[in-house]
Amino acid sequence: MTHVVDLRDVTKSYGDSVTALKSVSLQIAAGEMVSIIGPSGSGKSTLLHIMGTLDRPTSGLVKVVGCDVGRLPDRRLSALRARRIGFVFQQFHLSPGLSAVDNVADGLLYAGIPRKERRRRAVNALEQVGLGHRLEHRPYQMSGGEQQRVAVARAVVGEPALLLADEPTGNLDTAAGSEVLKVLHDLHDAGTTVVVITHDSEVAQAADRQVRVRDGVVLSEGSDQR
Repeated sequence: MTHVVDLRDVTKSYGDSVTALKSVSLQIAAGEMVSIIGPSGSGKSTLLHIMGTLDRPTSGLVKVVGCDVGRLPDRRLSALRARRIGFVFQQFHLSPGLSAVDNVADGLLYAGIPRKERRRRAVNALEQVGLGHRLEHRPYQMSGGEQQRVAVARAVVGEPALLLADEPTGNLDTAAGSEVLKVLHDLHDAGTTVVVITHDSEVAQAADRQVRVRDGVVLSEGSDQR
């Protein structure tokens, strides 16, 4: 089995007083959809930062898409993050003055792809998330759910091996949140490995496997029995 994420005895401490993760071991296989659920302060966002190579562990082994993160210099780590990992956050982080297609195309700015090709791929990504009719709309002309779908399109336009979504429905009403979850499921069905960080049990249960964390420790792992 190929692991997209492989964490072994990972600890993350901040100074002498705060230990956000305590000897966490977790493997996520290629093509899985996994939710990581826990209350505020449980360590789930720190776990996402470690998996996304946004932060380094204090100790332990972190492998992402087969790369030993601890052995990579910052430059190669940035390249790994840019080419193999997509991020979706609770805040949409869209540029207000740009159209949807340009916001998504910007996700390929550092990939050395010509502008025309970036826009072509951006159009395809927006069509994939059901926004082919909103290509030239700016964020203020779209609903919250549509803006989050633009953010998802931007995250996957480079066809990453791993998509990390941190509270992707946190700022959305129930209907818009359901739309975004459907998009994530569609991406998963198409072969993308998806990890969703959430405190919402209904969002967590929509994944194939749920990982529960509290106080920096993995309490349990289980599969949905739908």
